Amino acid sequence: MRILMTAAMAGTLVLAGCTTNPYTGERQVSKGAYGAIIGAAAGCAIASATTKRGERNERCGQGAAIGGVVGGGAGVYMDVQEKKLRDRLAGVGVGIQRDPNTGAINLIMPGNITFPTAQASIRADFYPVLDAVSDVLKEYKDTTITVSGHTDSQGDAAYNQKLSQDRASSVASYLVNRGVASGRVSAVGFGKTQPIADNSSEAGRTQNRRVEIRINPTQQ
Repeated sequence: MRILMTAAMAGTLVLAGCTTNPYTGERQVSKGAYGAIIGAAAGCAIASATTKRGERNERCGQGAAIGGVVGGGAGVYMDVQEKKLRDRLAGVGVGIQRDPNTGAINLIMPGNITFPTAQASIRADFYPVLDAVSDVLKEYKDTTITVSGHTDSQGDAAYNQKLSQDRASSVASYLVNRGVASGRVSAVGFGKTQPIADNSSEAGRTQNRRVEIRINPTQQ
């Protein structure tokens, strides 16, 4: 009976933790759901081992429920936050990537839609995008945010470094002004040192001119 109960809860967690991969369109189980399943099984086992035979089924269910929440932890927290960001930012030109190793969420904001050419002042028509990001960040408070600025390889390195830092600082300041706690936010400029595309073509240079907002998972 205990095995059946744990299996039933695991099935429920799998269904709840399924997401659609935005690149393949296939359904998949989130990392948070895997953690919740393991936590549920462990919770049931511990509760059952410390309970009299007649009470084991009830305590198994209670232990599995508690273990599922704890086991899901930061993974579930980030999964839900990612889903909300994808819903709010659909169709605005911002890329959203998930780091498979750390679970961090990375928002990639192309420079041509975020700033006027060679400037660090945010375009007014981009305010609603950052407003949406701010709303989600304020709702999910248990993360830190790293804003990084990047340029292409053209021009003087010192100029590129300053521009990238100024742009990162502009976005970080905007988030703070919108109510995101300043202690959660840091800004850093990388200049031309971290390209994500080939700088030998204009298409590649356009991709490299960007600001990224990295949402770092809570530490448990």
